Amino acid sequence: MKGQEWYQADSVAEEYDAKRFSKGGRLIDRREKEAVLDAIGPVDGERVLEIACGTGRFTVMLAERGADIVGLDISNAMLEQGRRKARQADVADTIEFMRGDAARLPFPDDHFDAVFAMRFFHLADTPAKFLAEMARVSKRTVFFDTFDDTSLRVLYNWALPMGSRLYSRSGVERLVEDAGLHLREHSHDFLLPYGFYRKVPNAVADPIWSADQAIVDNPVGGRFSSVSYWTAEV
Repeated sequence: MKGQEWYQADSVAEEYDAKRFSKGGRLIDRREKEAVLDAIGPVDGERVLEIACGTGRFTVMLAERGADIVGLDISNAMLEQGRRKARQADVADTIEFMRGDAARLPFPDDHFDAVFAMRFFHLADTPAKFLAEMARVSKRTVFFDTFDDTSLRVLYNWALPMGSRLYSRSGVERLVEDAGLHLREHSHDFLLPYGFYRKVPNAVADPIWSADQAIVDNPVGGRFSSVSYWTAEV
């Protein structure tokens, strides 16, 4: 299965966190959560929208920090996992999970303080439309990540069950500009692709990532990062 069909399958939703964020995947989970928190800052009392919230990893984290948050996803199966996670964390009353299309967000202009999407743009068939909608409903911050077209992901991209769109830095900069946004900052992570880290124990993943990041932080090595984080302002 490819794309949306793969993503919305019940079996994928049920196994999603266990397959991606166990073993060395816990490092990936930590790094992505750090990126979100760094980008949107303190969220207590802030109105936040997460696009493609999936199993609610970030939605629940931000609700625990006081955000008034909406998690939107196209997959009912993923949303059910998010609701279950919210109940377990005792924040179900402070999150609204809703099914919807990110290309036609059911919110007025400037409705949220921050809008973000993680693990979304590599599946996006019309990224310009999605980013324009995110910009429309945010009155301050728009944050998202992309998988990079000069990374090792190129070597195995064809084997991913859902396919994967890869982006150049200049391409993302054009998307941001066309959406009427100002790029505030960007950072880059993981020379080795996620698939590698998911195969090794977490205790092994951390020291490998430290060496990995030393290369990515170098101006030359940074050109080969697997993932980039983009923080833009309205």
